[in-house]
Amino acid sequence: MARRKVRVGDTWKEKKWYNVVAPPVFGEAPLGLTPADDPDKLIGRVMEATLYDITGDFAHIHVKLYFQIIKVEGDTAYTRFKGHELMRDYIRSLTRRKTSKITGIFNVWTKDGYGLRVTTMVFTRYRCKTSQKKLIRKRAQEVVTRRAANSTLDEFIQAMVFSDREGSLAQEIEEAARKIYAIRKVEIAKSKLLWIPGPEGPVKAVVVSPLQLKKT
Repeated sequence: MARRKVRVGDTWKEKKWYNVVAPPVFGEAPLGLTPADDPDKLIGRVMEATLYDITGDFAHIHVKLYFQIIKVEGDTAYTRFKGHELMRDYIRSLTRRKTSKITGIFNVWTKDGYGLRVTTMVFTRYRCKTSQKKLIRKRAQEVVTRRAANSTLDEFIQAMVFSDREGSLAQEIEEAARKIYAIRKVEIAKSKLLWIPGPEGPVKAVVVSPLQLKKT
């Protein structure tokens, strides 16, 4: 049986380019173009950008953002915040000898019903005791939990990723931790959206393409 030759160029002709934009909390800034021969194939796709790509501020280049496409209208793909993390080289630059790094991982809920996992890092000026580390971690958890409970998702996202702004989550943790030990730096190292509000309560923040649903 003769096999039909498929040219690579033919498959690309069938694809359409879609503009991907960030969620409103980031001003629906353009994230780039992505191709697809069916818009449903874009649902669930994760886009990566740096905060610098959105703000144009070089001081934000170490913050990586993740967005997930949740709907397509016309030639525009809309996204939802999936999480963020700081670049490893940046975190490595903050780690110094004869000092302590206190890491805390906390699951929190915003007042509008979103659940997130947040990783904080507190860097001390000198090496501190185990008891002081535990107390600093406890204070960090109290601050993160309270801030989330009193914020909408959008407000909490901004408090996390814009650590250089007055009143940021990192600054609030630093103020609380400074009462325990000398602090050099506090960073919100990572976050991940786990739960979103649903009609009958929280549901997992999983985006499934309509094409996958048709297969099941």
